[in-house]
Amino acid sequence: MNFQARYDRYLDVFERGLQAFCGDMRYEPPVLTESMRYSLLSGGKRVRPVLFFAALDLFGLPYPERLPLAIALECIHTYSLIHDDLPAMDNDDFRRGRPSNHKRFGEGNAILAGDALLSLAFDLLLRESKEDPRALEAAIELSRAAGAEGMIAGQSADLLYTANETCGERELSFVYVHKTGKLIAAPLCMAAAIAGREKEQMRAFGEELGTLFQLTDDILDMKGESAKMGKTLGKDEKERKLTCVGVYGLRASEELADACAARCLLALKDISGDVGFLSDFVSLVRNRNH
Repeated sequence: MNFQARYDRYLDVFERGLQAFCGDMRYEPPVLTESMRYSLLSGGKRVRPVLFFAALDLFGLPYPERLPLAIALECIHTYSLIHDDLPAMDNDDFRRGRPSNHKRFGEGNAILAGDALLSLAFDLLLRESKEDPRALEAAIELSRAAGAEGMIAGQSADLLYTANETCGERELSFVYVHKTGKLIAAPLCMAAAIAGREKEQMRAFGEELGTLFQLTDDILDMKGESAKMGKTLGKDEKERKLTCVGVYGLRASEELADACAARCLLALKDISGDVGFLSDFVSLVRNRNH
């Protein structure tokens, strides 16, 4: 099975499960349910659930059985996007080609939808962990990646370093690893924890992959197309965000992305089994246009 067919297979299992899960949501007042569904079902590449399923598959485990953990991953990612778009954060009116949650439901409701999705993620994690110590270890991995040791630290640093002319390579690396890398590595580490396999090797690969994802994101903010990206482009430069393009320039950033992709492939050599899908995933991230 080629890369796209495998990606589509993982994606189909996840999307069907997520649709059913969202169909069962019944929270009061109804606007809360509607706003949560709006962002959860807004599409996207579903990178984290797909990586989770692919890693479980790599380790020879039946990935559809772990759907609740995959949904927890997407709940956390979606909540982070809702909050990231808020006026106090990146102040973006569009996400995945549609009005951002706060533009559709108002700022207060958007904050609460994000809060609810974060809480829902941990409800799912705890339910799965109740009778399975391996799921508990996976839940700890996700908790650390999403919190003050991971994504939140990266978001905080991103705000702190905006319009700070003294920041450079060290600060940029911190933002990349924490804001993006930790939550890209999380599904790989979660699968490794469940399988009792090479968790630290998967972490090394995942954090490099997350860095590559953020490098290409910054590059596309400069040269991408808004219609394909589904969000407003050029904002990073206008708001003087700390990005690779701002630190190194566009051409050097492209070269850095190529070098990072090579490091990703090198990291895969430490993982036993058929890593072909993950290798192709590196090419997907490096060559993406959205």
